[in-house]
Amino acid sequence: MKSTQLLHNLGQSLWLDNITRDLLDSGTLKRYIDELSVTGLTSNPTIFDHALKESGAYDDAIREELTKGKTGEELFFDLALDDLSRAADLFRPIHDRTNGVDGWVSLEVSPLLAHDTASTIAAAKELSAGAARPNLFIKIPGTKEGLPAIEEAIFARVPVNVTLLFSREQYLAAAESYLRGVERRIEAGLNPQVGSVASMFISRWDVAVAGKVPETLQNRLGIAIAGRIYQAYLGLLNQPRWQRAYNSGARPQRLLWASTGTKDPKASDILYIKALASPFTVNTMPEATLKALADHGELGPIMDADGGDCETVLEQFAEADVNVNALAARLQDEGAKSFVKSWEELLAVITSKSNALKRAA
Repeated sequence: MKSTQLLHNLGQSLWLDNITRDLLDSGTLKRYIDELSVTGLTSNPTIFDHALKESGAYDDAIREELTKGKTGEELFFDLALDDLSRAADLFRPIHDRTNGVDGWVSLEVSPLLAHDTASTIAAAKELSAGAARPNLFIKIPGTKEGLPAIEEAIFARVPVNVTLLFSREQYLAAAESYLRGVERRIEAGLNPQVGSVASMFISRWDVAVAGKVPETLQNRLGIAIAGRIYQAYLGLLNQPRWQRAYNSGARPQRLLWASTGTKDPKASDILYIKALASPFTVNTMPEATLKALADHGELGPIMDADGGDCETVLEQFAEADVNVNALAARLQDEGAKSFVKSWEELLAVITSKSNALKRAA
């Protein structure tokens, strides 16, 4: 049995952190679903940027959009919604079979809105309506300005993938925003079942401290942070306040492990996959990591519910002058800026391709 199936049987959802038109047209995504236990996918501006740069699969669609007078962001979202709607339809049987627990795809609001609450809310509602798919998450960053947008989106019954979370404190703030949206629906007599995941970025922690800590601590910070967050996650699920919401028909917001591709060439290619094996969570992984996992025959133990030795390891990082709270804030800020950079590059690629296709017409 493939390790991908073993992980699925454990109770963790395997999602692909990639979407391209070639993946859809070639049948590769369908094969991953059928053969590698993939039950969802995520996307971001960097993924679409690479897809547009490296493929001519979008050229005909861009030509058609240009005839409609579409440019820039508007043109991109039409392309993205087309891809993600097709992917959502592939995952729809899984979504229906699991009663909405699994089978999701994700689309990000413009990263330029990361610090604009009102515009994020408006964009989330518009994109969700445009897709007209029950299994599309709208990705909203868990920044200070994003938190009220998460609450409002949930209250409006827009499924949300909270992104750019790094620390336990950031996770708890995002979970609180989700729960407030759910509780407002309960108070208003509305159906409180609104899908959501909270995406924790893991490998970027280790990239941030690479070469700055003792060798014994290399590639251990992300996993220690994950242990701390996992303990907090399970703690929330057992709190009376959350259980009252479940009793009214609400669903728990699932924890999602993101940025789980190994960045250190000297480390195992499934370092984070094995370390983050945990029931009732999601692991969204790059294509190369998914294939590497399928080639491995074993997984090892699942995560400790109490976080294992995470606090001991984090104390060692503190002794090595790593301020986790300050680094979490920096990583979230850098992540938001990185997505803006990718977004600007993406729009530049769309403009360049549009101009080239106009000239060739």
